[in-house]
Amino acid sequence: MPNIKSSIKRVRSSQAKAAANKSRRSELRTLVRKAIAAKEQGLPEADELARLVQAKMDRAVSDGLIAKNTAARRKSRIARVQPLDQ
Repeated sequence: MPNIKSSIKRVRSSQAKAAANKSRRSELRTLVRKAIAAKEQGLPEADELARLVQAKMDRAVSDGLIAKNTAARRKSRIARVQPLDQ
């Protein structure tokens, strides 16, 4: 643990940011799974959910939460999912 006052504050703020980022990354992964499952089941709201996930992915990239290629890969996986009844 640091002794300098500003360093102590840096540790606290970095821990808070890490917790927030962990939560946001977890939310993104959950949304991706939900979007893929909705498209596989052929649910009517699947396309809207996919659009929402893509928007959140783009926002996460611009915030530096995930890498650009990671977002592109996940969006691609959602886009190429076909309903199971086809």
